[in-house]
Amino acid sequence: MIFKGSAVALVTPFTETGVDFETLGKLVEFHIENKTDALLVCGTTGESTTMSDDEQLTVIKYVVDKVNKRIPVIAGTGSNNTMHSVHLSQKAEKLGADGLLVITPYYNKANQNGLKKHFETIAKSVNLPIILYNVPGRTSMNIKPSMVAELAKIDNIVAVKEASGDIAQVAEIARLVPKDFAIYSGNDDSILPLLSVGGHGVISVLANICPKETHDLVQKFFDGDIEGSRELQLGMKPLIDALFIEVNPIPVKTAMNLLGFEVGNLRLPLAEMDPKNLEVLKQELVNRGLNLAEGLC
Repeated sequence: MIFKGSAVALVTPFTETGVDFETLGKLVEFHIENKTDALLVCGTTGESTTMSDDEQLTVIKYVVDKVNKRIPVIAGTGSNNTMHSVHLSQKAEKLGADGLLVITPYYNKANQNGLKKHFETIAKSVNLPIILYNVPGRTSMNIKPSMVAELAKIDNIVAVKEASGDIAQVAEIARLVPKDFAIYSGNDDSILPLLSVGGHGVISVLANICPKETHDLVQKFFDGDIEGSRELQLGMKPLIDALFIEVNPIPVKTAMNLLGFEVGNLRLPLAEMDPKNLEVLKQELVNRGLNLAEGLC
């Protein structure tokens, strides 16, 4: 298992000309200080689809070196082009990543036979542990529980990030896979329900601004404090909803700038929030006790 607990789906701070590595380094230290259990870099929240391969690999190397084995670093290396994903995955392994997050093919999609071969090909190309990423709302493709169970037979496919929003599907996955196969929530609004059917943690957008509380939500469950976990899940629900009022990572990156993290602009085709949605986000940040331009839950 790569990690147990809360991993942050880390934003990528940008300048007008490239990646802001100084701010990226500050974010790494912020998360380690605030109990984040693992870092995911170059995922959806990290805007990896707008980055060149050189940028993506440089970010992975920088974070691996900065973390220096204090917590696991997971690299997003998925693509709708199988061989491109193989290339990125092999490079990330050489750079020292502890694991890989690989999304289902999008746009061209795949039939079930192609889906299986896609993940088999990537897994065979590396020795690193791989987390499958199932997010049908973005890819228009769902990894069925039976397929997850089939892929779990591959030695280095060790987990799934489940973002289908279907708790019955999560329960079926948990029923079918081996006990040491990790299931991570890909939805911040349903971390506790996923844990209740055998989940092992979350890969979280919320953790960008509330790392300690997201960690505590998971840890309280594992410690048997179900009520404490429930209070955190329900208490943060309005803020979570605001962080997804527009497509991720527009709201969370906007929130981070409001809170003084200075992570820079979004890259096109992502753009600034609708003013009405922005006001909702600001209000929920305040309601949760966050001080604009200070930045801690």
